[in-house]
Formats: sequence, C-alpha cells, structure tokens
Amino acid sequence: MRKLFIIVLAGCFLITGIVSNAFAAEKKKIELVYVEWSCATATANVTKAVLQEKLGYDVEITPVSAAAMWQAIGTGDVDGMTCAWLPITHGHYLEKVKDKVVNLGPNLKGAGVGLVVPKYVTIDSIDQLNEHADKFDGKIIGIDPGAGIMSTTEKALKAYKLDKFKLMEGSGATMCAELGNRIKSKQWVVVTGWTPHWKFARWELKYLKDPKNLYGGTEHIATIVRKGLDKEMPEVYKFLDNFNWTLSEIGQVQDWNTEKGADPYENAKKWIRENADKVDAWLK
Repeated sequence: MRKLFIIVLAGCFLITGIVSNAFAAEKKKIELVYVEWSCATATANVTKAVLQEKLGYDVEITPVSAAAMWQAIGTGDVDGMTCAWLPITHGHYLEKVKDKVVNLGPNLKGAGVGLVVPKYVTIDSIDQLNEHADKFDGKIIGIDPGAGIMSTTEKALKAYKLDKFKLMEGSGATMCAELGNRIKSKQWVVVTGWTPHWKFARWELKYLKDPKNLYGGTEHIATIVRKGLDKEMPEVYKFLDNFNWTLSEIGQVQDWNTEKGADPYENAKKWIRENADKVDAWLK
C-alpha cells in the first residue's frame, strides 16, 4: 500500500509539473513593436526589462516602420507598443485601426514635434524659411518616410508654400549626424524634431513657431495594445496600462543610450534597478 501511495504521489507531482510547465510556456511569450527613434528605443527596452526581469515573461521587441507598427497591432499579430504619438502625429494611423486596438492612454505627457533649428539661427517661424532657403541649402533634414512627422512636414511644405525646400528622407540617426555636423561649423540647418530627444540636451536648439498649428502643439505618447490582451494576459495588460513616466526620466535613459558602446537593454535594467519605487507602482 505504501509503495502504491508513493507511485500515485509521484504521478501527481509529475502531472502538476507538466501542467505548470505548460502554463509557464504559454505565459512567457510577448511581442512588442517600436520604431527606432531614441524615445521609442528607451521606452521599449524599459517595458521589456520590467516584463522580463520582474514578471518573468520572454519578451521580443521588434523594430519596424511606423506604418508596419500600427498594422501589426491592428491585425493582432503583436501584443502592443508604447510609442504612439497622439493626437496629431499618428492620428491618421489610429483612425484606420481604432476599432481593432485598445488605446491605454498616455505613458508620457509633454511631448512635442515640429521643425527644429539651432538657437543661433536668426529666424523664429516656419513662414520665414523661404526667405533664407539658400542658407539651409533648400533642405529640411527628415527621418524615416513612414514617420508621422514626415507626413505632417509634407503638408507644411504645401501649407507654407515652401517651394524652395525639399524634405530629405533618412533616419533618426542620419538626421542627428547631419544636425551635429552643421552645428560644428555654425551652419544653418532645419530638421524634423521631437521632444523627448537627447539632441536637446546636447545642443542649444529651438522649435520654429507654427502659425498654422499643423504640428498640433503639445502631444502625448500613448500605449496601444491588441484587443483581447486584457483577457489573455491580464498581468501584462495591467502593467502596460499603469506604465507612465516623465520627460526627465526618459531623458536619463536616452542620454545613457548615446554613450559609446551603449546597450539599451542593459541601460533599461539599470534604470529599473535605480527606480524601484516607480516600477513597483507600475506593478501594483
């Protein structure tokens, strides 16, 4: 009888282990998407670090274009993202999928977008650009073509009749490289810019005034998830719903990420270690 009891007990442990392992395996896969902007890179890695280091999930963060990011969430192919610029910059993307996604609201307030120049540039408004097109080489230095700020700038070219300018496509990295090179020699340069971004800490910059309000003034960055996440992964959903931080907090991570040889994920882990109270509040 004792032998039979031991066999049955062992079987129970085995079955329990199999069920637990199956549950753990089911629990542990999450995919988030982001665009390789400095703010989005910082946020994606911090959310990954919390989900992975604190909650035990296996998290994949995948860099894509802005259009692909919204499409992937709209179709439910990925679980979510934390870099939706609203209400203006990504407003047209949200409009297309608003019935297929869940908007969890702002994770960062006080964001902004627009055309940015060094402070030594003597103009202060977008409607003054044409008069000085030669000093800018007739170029507005942009980022990746799918970004919302690029489509808004295309509208600005028409609305302000900037017929002497061409919007140059590139990436966040190429934009910053060109900006830095021009500033070294005190040349005039205008770029598509946004806050939060480390370039405002490195150089003295200013936004050009936007009398037509095409760029929408102050924006926020929101968290967007696929429908059904709250039922399938309530723990993940709750954390993403709670997740929020400030311009100075994200700025610290962005600054670390600009250092030579920086690893954004290691910096994210460092940040959550140094801000344990904040992280605990997200997880409550």
